[in-house]
Amino acid sequence: MKNAMTRKVFAGLVVLGAGLALAGCKSTPALSADDAQRLIQAKYDQTPPSGALVRVDDLGMRQGVTAKYWDRSKSYPVRWWADFKLTPDGKKALTLPNGGDTIEWRPANADDKTFAVNVTTVAMNHRKARDVKDPEDQGDGTKTVEFNEAVDLTGVPAPLQDIAHDPGNQLSTHRTATFALQGGAWALQSIN
Repeated sequence: MKNAMTRKVFAGLVVLGAGLALAGCKSTPALSADDAQRLIQAKYDQTPPSGALVRVDDLGMRQGVTAKYWDRSKSYPVRWWADFKLTPDGKKALTLPNGGDTIEWRPANADDKTFAVNVTTVAMNHRKARDVKDPEDQGDGTKTVEFNEAVDLTGVPAPLQDIAHDPGNQLSTHRTATFALQGGAWALQSIN
């Protein structure tokens, strides 16, 4: 009887000891898609804001004339070539990559609708993390998360936003973020 009681007490102590040992172990914290999005967005918010690169094709050129962002300033013997000077409204809304104020429109031929110029919005915004997927464990102590990095057009005038949504413009880019544990918490390591 004494032996049975001693065994029960000993077994109880073993179970209690194992429970205390397990309770003392720290488990790896979870990383949800929402957590990942917050960390990625915090990184973007720390990065200097930037304008959006907008490709302007034949349709965009016509939209820009209608919006009074530029006017034809010079025609050439090659009748489909022209120079377009930025108007005061155009200078408030965008800049040209070369820093000038004239768009040199030089399509290869009259039917060339693919010729394009790039403009940068004057409105400066941080990129946005969108469509963040669930984290995937890489087996080496890191996790990766796929998401879309989106251009934020907040503050960009509506006509320029319309031009930015024309075919050929890329307003989001597929990216992968890598996270690693640092000091017991997940930290953003890189964005590719």
